[in-house]
Amino acid sequence: MSGVHLSYLADLSRRTLGTWPTLLPFDIEMRFRYNQDMESVFAIVPGIIALLLALIPTVLTAVGVVREKEMGSITNLYVTPVTRLEFLLGKQLPYVSVSLIDFIALVILTIFVFGVPLKGSFLALAAGALLFVTATTGFGLLISCFTKSQIAALFAALILTMLPSMMFSGMIRPVSSLTGGAAVMGKLFPSAYFHKISVGTFTKALGFGDLLANYAALGAFIAAFLALSLLLLRKQEL
Repeated sequence: MSGVHLSYLADLSRRTLGTWPTLLPFDIEMRFRYNQDMESVFAIVPGIIALLLALIPTVLTAVGVVREKEMGSITNLYVTPVTRLEFLLGKQLPYVSVSLIDFIALVILTIFVFGVPLKGSFLALAAGALLFVTATTGFGLLISCFTKSQIAALFAALILTMLPSMMFSGMIRPVSSLTGGAAVMGKLFPSAYFHKISVGTFTKALGFGDLLANYAALGAFIAAFLALSLLLLRKQEL
């Protein structure tokens, strides 16, 4: 296509100016600022970290409250002075700790097994991971509060997490290129924001200052999921 285009321009110059164009003393070539070798591993592996940290914590916490309902032990919440906030935080914090251990293991595998160097700040990545797993465990608790069985909670967690995390978070297509409902789904799930943190710190050497907007978005998701869970979790049986 470039050859056809240059041939057309040369012919156009000959017909309009009566002379053949002379070669320019310089040439314009495209250069990639990041991942100049265009190796997919540098984009896919950090994206997989975001996918796993969305899926695993959500599935783990999705059965936390609904299991208590099925077993009948939710009565302890009804008859004790424990508040709904304390109950939810007690369910969430252990899974946040487990998810952070998973995060460290994934970073080690990424660097030493897949050979993807961490060019940015590890603390910036870890801070994003902490906010992200807190948001995803909160999403799991939200699912657990409105479902009636553990099977329903597991299916809801898998479907509601996998779809936006794979299709609309930037893992396959950039979120900025999405339109319509796909763009809305991408922006209304925390995976899109941590995906930018993960890929940005690994491949673009980003730090705290470059990622503040993503941190703020993840913090908003944490507050929203917790507030909705508190509304759906009743302190007494109806």
